[in-house]
Amino acid sequence: MVRDLVSEAHRSLAICGAFFYMIFYVYILFSSLANKYYVGYTGDKLSARLQKHNSNHKGFTGKYNDWILVYSEEFETKSGAMSRERQIKSWKSRKEIEKLIATKLSSAGSEQLIRTQ
Repeated sequence: MVRDLVSEAHRSLAICGAFFYMIFYVYILFSSLANKYYVGYTGDKLSARLQKHNSNHKGFTGKYNDWILVYSEEFETKSGAMSRERQIKSWKSRKEIEKLIATKLSSAGSEQLIRTQ
């Protein structure tokens, strides 16, 4: 069982003592071409998920390939990440999303963006 979890290279795993647990993320992407934000959650590594969003695929983010990660939060449970994603999406407010991003950036001290080619 543990071997199966470790072999899933696309999953984010953290070690805490003798236990393995998944890390889930809520993330916000921004596309300057679309001038829009995208809110999602994942159990994958954020860099891998961003790469998928920037690939040519069906769906909202597939129309553009300039998405950058502007915000993320970590969760120990999938349900926690899903709940937070729904909360952010329920705002339906660009101003609230930008306020959240600004709060995170100011507390981090510097802007950290992940870009893919």
